Amino acid sequence: MEIANKVVVITGGASGLGQATAEEVVARNGKVMIFDRDAGRAGEVAESLGDNAAFVECDVTSEDSVKKAVGTTMDRFGAIHACVNCAGVGSAMKTVGRDNQPHDLGVFESVVAINLIGTFNVLRLCAARMAENDPDEEGERGLVVNTASVAAFDGQVGQVAYAATKGGVVGMTLPVARDLAKLGIRCNTIAPGIFNTPLMNAAPDKVKQPLIEMTQFPKRLGYPAEYAQLVCHMMENRFLNGETIRLDGGIRMQPR
Repeated sequence: MEIANKVVVITGGASGLGQATAEEVVARNGKVMIFDRDAGRAGEVAESLGDNAAFVECDVTSEDSVKKAVGTTMDRFGAIHACVNCAGVGSAMKTVGRDNQPHDLGVFESVVAINLIGTFNVLRLCAARMAENDPDEEGERGLVVNTASVAAFDGQVGQVAYAATKGGVVGMTLPVARDLAKLGIRCNTIAPGIFNTPLMNAAPDKVKQPLIEMTQFPKRLGYPAEYAQLVCHMMENRFLNGETIRLDGGIRMQPR
């Protein structure tokens, strides 16, 4: 898929990995619609990117909200060619914690709603629009890129909710790719390691440094631009489909 003049929906596009992806797509002459709950921040990012970017306030867990956001995208740009799901939340809670307190079920449900159900909610509604695109010379109509995490494979102590949802994102990659194959729509997943995002920046050095030490090479946090580069490669490489790629500097996270 050529990036120039293609329309890319990016959830969580107002910060971190999503913002970096929006910047890279626009730099390559693509068009971006940012879906984000933080309308103020999303508006600032979209304005900084110029006429090829716009935003809409969106709650990925709500069918009505995403339908409205998809409609806004169609009104503004006339099509959707790719969907990049970066919206997500973390959590830190053991299955059974201090004083034998069980994991809060509401917290688990909230993480599932945003990270897993929200991802599927957005991709299904965007893919339905992609199916209406004219195919290119190889029959391609669109692409979905989801964001998992190395926690899908190496979940640490206290990451049960987060790891479960990211494992779910990995698990649906191939079935979604198979479901959408006849429509000419591909689906891939990126499983990032520890990246230099606002969430990680807020963590103290005693949290960040052990994670950096688990990284093989280079010994640092990942740059959001490196995630964005992989998204763009997935757009351009038509034969890359149904795959989850770890982008992590070789990290294998230990229990703690």
